[in-house]
Amino acid sequence: MENAIYSILSPEGFASILWKDSKRASEAAEVMKITAKDLLELGIVEKIIPEEIPACEENKRFLCRMLRREMVAFLKKYEAMSMEELTEHRYNRFRNM
Repeated sequence: MENAIYSILSPEGFASILWKDSKRASEAAEVMKITAKDLLELGIVEKIIPEEIPACEENKRFLCRMLRREMVAFLKKYEAMSMEELTEHRYNRFRNM
C-alpha cells in the first residue's frame, strides 16, 4: 500500500538504540528506508498499490476488494513457475540488490 510503512522496529526505537535519542525519530525513519517508495527503489517490493482514497472504516470493503484483485494478479503472475523456479527467481532478485 502506498502510504504504509514496513519495519520491525519503530523509528523512535531505532533512534533510541542508535543515537540514544528517540527525538531523532524522523531522521531514523529516513535512514531506515521504510516507506513503500523506498522499498520499491531498493527492489524489496515489486509494486506499490496506490491508495486513491484514505484507508478508514468506511471504505474497508472497497480496499479489501482492491487488495484481493492485486493479490490474485500477483499470484497468477507466479503460479506457472515451479517451486524451484520461484525459489531461484526470489533468490536472484534479493541477491542482486
